[in-house]
Amino acid sequence: MRATSELPALREEVVDGVVEEVMYRSKDGRFTVAVFSPQSRAREQPFVAVGDLGELALGETLRLHGRWSKHAVHGERFRVSSFTPIVPTTKAGIVRYLGSGLIDGIGKRLAERLVARFGDETLDVIATQSGRLREVEGIGKRRATAISEAVRSRRDEAEQLSFLHGLGLGPALARKIRERYRDAATRVLRDDPYLVAEEVAGIGFRTADRIGEAVGISRDDPRRAAGAVLHLLARAADDGHVFLERSTLREAAERLDVPPARAEEAVDTLAGRGMVQLDEDAVYAPPLFTAERAVARRLAALARPRTPERHADRAMALATRGAEALSEEQRAAVRCSLDEGLLVLTGGPGTGKTTTVRTLVRAQLALERRVLLCAPTGRAAKRLAEATGAEAKTIHRLLEWNPMTGRFMRDEGAPLDADVILVDEASMLNLQLAASLTAAIAPSSRLVLVGDVDQLPPVGAGQVLREVIASEIGRTVRLTEVFRQAQKSAIVRGAHAVLRGEVPEPSPPGEPGEGDLFIIKAPDAQRIGDVVVQLLERMAVRYGVDPRRDVMVLAPTRRGVVGAEGLNERLQRALNAEVDPSRLGSLFPGDKVMQLSNDYERDVYNGDLGLVTRVEGGMTFIDVDGRELQYRVTDLDALTLAYASTIHKVQGSEFPAVVVVLHPSHHLLLSRALLYTALTRAKRLAVIVGDPRAIARAARNADAYESNSRLARRLRQASSESGT
Repeated sequence: MRATSELPALREEVVDGVVEEVMYRSKDGRFTVAVFSPQSRAREQPFVAVGDLGELALGETLRLHGRWSKHAVHGERFRVSSFTPIVPTTKAGIVRYLGSGLIDGIGKRLAERLVARFGDETLDVIATQSGRLREVEGIGKRRATAISEAVRSRRDEAEQLSFLHGLGLGPALARKIRERYRDAATRVLRDDPYLVAEEVAGIGFRTADRIGEAVGISRDDPRRAAGAVLHLLARAADDGHVFLERSTLREAAERLDVPPARAEEAVDTLAGRGMVQLDEDAVYAPPLFTAERAVARRLAALARPRTPERHADRAMALATRGAEALSEEQRAAVRCSLDEGLLVLTGGPGTGKTTTVRTLVRAQLALERRVLLCAPTGRAAKRLAEATGAEAKTIHRLLEWNPMTGRFMRDEGAPLDADVILVDEASMLNLQLAASLTAAIAPSSRLVLVGDVDQLPPVGAGQVLREVIASEIGRTVRLTEVFRQAQKSAIVRGAHAVLRGEVPEPSPPGEPGEGDLFIIKAPDAQRIGDVVVQLLERMAVRYGVDPRRDVMVLAPTRRGVVGAEGLNERLQRALNAEVDPSRLGSLFPGDKVMQLSNDYERDVYNGDLGLVTRVEGGMTFIDVDGRELQYRVTDLDALTLAYASTIHKVQGSEFPAVVVVLHPSHHLLLSRALLYTALTRAKRLAVIVGDPRAIARAARNADAYESNSRLARRLRQASSESGT
């Protein structure tokens, strides 16, 4: 056990205390060590409290909820799970409260004069009779108003926090709710906590249920049933489904203790309010219903027959002059792109997709067509630009997000100025991103979707690339020939072995290749983190890779000791000398981080990687592709450590080296597509660490990631109606 380990008490306690000293506050503001003087006879000696304590000030009184623990080095400490500011009632307490610096415009001397004039009623006078403050020398009308507003605000905050923490919400969630609803937070939670669960990340249905029970919402309340339906649709979308069938929804709602009849009523009520969309037996979230129909209509329009290109042979000759020789499959793909309005190019590693794309772009330019290149992620866009020698952007940047209007500037009213739009890593296109992209493509333009359809499905609802291929409305070219040069790579050979359901073969001993692949047995879950750390040290020596910048450790799942979170904690301690072991969970300079959601104002998107450059003044500064971005404390939930990541999160990215952790505890997620996707993230080196049984299970499990979608059906219908 490490010297910094603690043995927590089993029982949570409540302790009142006055802040006597702030010993330490992390630069990101999420961790504080403070000394408190107790406010009960049960405890007489000052004590140390640690945790997320907000912006506390000296002299402030807090009611702390948490557990006592014994730290091997620092001794007894109270670990805070939540807290509530306490507005004092005694004269001495009021002086200490007002003079703490917490209220702008009041210092210790003025606090003493106020209490001397108004006594125990000082705070009530300040809050409700601000004009009387002018009875105290040195306070004018403007200052009296400012002091009154500050005290009222602090009182309201104390009442809100008392209510929120009383519901079992920790500081981080309480902060999110107050940020979202401001003064209305208490009212909104009392009115409908299930609606709050849909609007605030981190509050699921179970938490909303607990809140609902606390505020008096019965188990058979229609609000609860409606909340269950919305929760199930949102969770289904997270799992890739565009809709849920009514029967599935009823069964899932019943598992949440919502009777089927009540769930049916909730669906119909929500449909009447426009909060769900019904289509035969399917129940959609309205944005997904709209997106599915729009994508089908637009792609069918692009797929309509075009006049054959008269100068195609000349363009092909110019594009291939002095370039790599193309296979028949590759030539067919380039030739089709000149004539077709919608083309899908797919294929695995080593089949020449990059060469095909490079030649395809040259051929389009030979016809003097305006070509735009894009990809879902920044890393994928950068690779596309390097491969073609042309500018490539992320889809979000291509569509020009406007933070002022909350919309993309490029849409049906202002389409992209291009004859050809090529999207790389199109297997990552979910339905809503595809809807935004296709809205900005003029009917006269051409669309080329390039991607590996054997990879994991996209994050979010809908598998657009698979549905387009299944619909057969456009031309699909699948590259199957693995080129001789690529066959030298053990990574490429291993990836194709996985597609055949076979366990990949590691590189021959003592023969470094162009893409080395190794398998290390580590069946003990508790030791895998240590094995990975030792492995990274050896890789740095033998291959010259930087463990932070060049290597990504991958796991199937987020949670657990062999999930991304557990591995990140172990790797952060091992790879970053700036880390304070007593404050694990905070971010430190040098940490590798990942953005968890799209942030259009910062122009950073889900899956983007960065490095923490500094933390100061309550701000965390992150370098993302050479741009330094600033994050406030309240924004840090959008970031996570990224020494390790789930495999899903790094789709579209490549790294010089990857370490793939597989263990039997991952059994529910182990699949062929998952292992294949993980291996194909590596360029020079891939190492699989774990239990051989887990590796074999992943290779042999061909279960597809099926999702509820009607896009293929709608594409065929739209194509038929348009006569294509």
